[in-house]
Amino acid sequence: MMGEEGPPSLEYIQAKDLFPQKELVKEEESLQVPFTVLQGEGVEYLGHANDAVIAISNYRLHIKFKDSVINVPLRMMESVECRDMFQLHIVCKDSKVIRCHFSTFKQCQEWLKRLTRAIARPAKPEDLFAFAYHAWCLGVCADEEDQHAHLCRPGDHVRYRFQMELARMGFDLQNVWRVSDINSNYKLCTSYPQKLLVPVWITDKELENVASFRSWKRIPVVVYRHLRNGAVIARCSQPEISWWGWRNADDEYLVTSIAKACALNPGAKAANGTAQNGTSEGNEACDTDFDSSLTACSGVENAGAPQKLLILDARSYTAAVANRAKGGGCECEEYYPNCEVVFMGMANIHAIRNSFQYLRAVCSQMPDPSNWLSALESTKWLQHLSVMLKAAVLVSNAVDREGRPVLIHCSDGWDRTPQIVALAKILLDPYYRTMEGFQVLVESDWLDFGHKFGDRCGHQEKVEDQNEQCPVFLQWLDAVHQLLKQFPCLFEFNEAFLVKLVQHTYSCLYGTFLGNNPFEREMHNIYKRTCSVWSLLRAGNKNFHNLLYMASSEQVLHPVCHVRALHLWTAVYLPASSPCPLGEEGMELYLPSGSQSQEFSGRSLDRLPKTRSMDDLLSACDSSSPLTRTSSDPNLNNHCQEVRVSLEPRYASTDGSELLLEEGSAVAVRETQKMMTGFLFPLM
Repeated sequence: MMGEEGPPSLEYIQAKDLFPQKELVKEEESLQVPFTVLQGEGVEYLGHANDAVIAISNYRLHIKFKDSVINVPLRMMESVECRDMFQLHIVCKDSKVIRCHFSTFKQCQEWLKRLTRAIARPAKPEDLFAFAYHAWCLGVCADEEDQHAHLCRPGDHVRYRFQMELARMGFDLQNVWRVSDINSNYKLCTSYPQKLLVPVWITDKELENVASFRSWKRIPVVVYRHLRNGAVIARCSQPEISWWGWRNADDEYLVTSIAKACALNPGAKAANGTAQNGTSEGNEACDTDFDSSLTACSGVENAGAPQKLLILDARSYTAAVANRAKGGGCECEEYYPNCEVVFMGMANIHAIRNSFQYLRAVCSQMPDPSNWLSALESTKWLQHLSVMLKAAVLVSNAVDREGRPVLIHCSDGWDRTPQIVALAKILLDPYYRTMEGFQVLVESDWLDFGHKFGDRCGHQEKVEDQNEQCPVFLQWLDAVHQLLKQFPCLFEFNEAFLVKLVQHTYSCLYGTFLGNNPFEREMHNIYKRTCSVWSLLRAGNKNFHNLLYMASSEQVLHPVCHVRALHLWTAVYLPASSPCPLGEEGMELYLPSGSQSQEFSGRSLDRLPKTRSMDDLLSACDSSSPLTRTSSDPNLNNHCQEVRVSLEPRYASTDGSELLLEEGSAVAVRETQKMMTGFLFPLM
């Protein structure tokens, strides 16, 4: 924490004035803050719980027991209540449940009031810790621009993503496609990016007419092009048909024009592309887990004529028709020539929120409940994931195998639509399986196209409807985790990368996921006033590298979508809700590293035991007891001890102002071991 010794720079003075720290309230003068604070973090309350020291800062709740610790950002907490008179029961947005006991009812009530105030909705965006953290970080260095570029900004691949993606995907911007500036300064649609890709012959006047017909003016625009066959993926919101059955000629023209543009810009097909996709990959894909004529393993037809465009509505047909009562609806195939409409039956945010609440309740039960499997099934969480994966596979197969353009929407186009679009792009394009490509994917399909992170994550100010909160992005990350499980060698990042992204989606330490749309982020100047989460999850951070990654693979992924093939994401939903022992993988679970992330010590991974007797390896590393069976590798027991030692936190010894941890090390070790086990003994 910065004190009087801080540099007398203008940035430091501004940070101190703009984000002043409150005076610390101690229950005892002898108490000491049990952790090293971040820049801009100030501890406000410090006291005792049962056999523990408890502290609340402007960023986190910290509870330190004799041999364990609980550490969670305030914005990660969804609710807190008093139970059994002496217990604080804290429910977190990522499904964790925290319990803390006090010796008296009065003391429990006092800490309940303090924590309730601390986790209340912010009155203004600047009340979120990301702004104070960034301002105080800049105060450390007099050279603002260099410090900001080094610590806070994402790379050029994120900053110039739109131009780079257009070039990478080979769009013909001279004859077939054009970039429209109709949304410059967000004058057409605040939840869309400023530059929109449409067929070259579509005028801005026509786009304005289409906007009047689409919910929230979210018109059909192209977001992906298949390099080999030129088929594209487009996205939008529902048409406003209403009970009157309205039509819009410009909308019908734009949708059919997307298919015509694909035929004019067909892509560079490899000579053996059709043969390869029709045999080896085709046999694999046709045996996924659902039947559809849309996924028939046929080669790409003659690109001279427009392919039949697939309109994928993420909702059920019943839900789409019901939306007509509220002015929405779905496309009628009769009015959209050469188009086919398919409904996927994905649940809305209210059903997903309920499913997640059931999942959280099940995961917070006592260990090893007798009805675990039936309780997990009743949450329907894995069933919802299965439907999402099926929708993405449907899109992927239509684009890759049949060369068909696809238009995707749900109701508003900012929840289920980005789930399907982004997942399909991961299946189709190996670039999005790299760390840089994944960052571009999240920025483009989630942030640029207006997923309402502020409302969905519960950190938006002035929210009238609490039912807007829903773990939509978390659910999508879970689906990506399922792909990582099925294809452990085809992703550059590991599970620790995804787990850390879950945590900082809610932590509000970084500004990446603040606000509901790009217009709000520009209005509050969030990009320049906060740090980017990609500065932590950068490609150079070896903590998040998948050691099994095969960079040369160009494979299109065809996952198995059966519920029985999916796994509960234990690293997120089932870490111990009780305090975790110091030095083990749960230690400082949410705490970010300092400005210079520590590189993952390769000592433990370099010495993975070269043995095929790995049945008890995971339990050996997670448990404090030694192996109970004889290992074929005499160094196995020593290796597990080395893993445990390597996960202990390390503290800065220079100025004491930053806490430097082995960020993501525990999950990286565990995930590598899991993937190695699956590699040696593949599931049939």
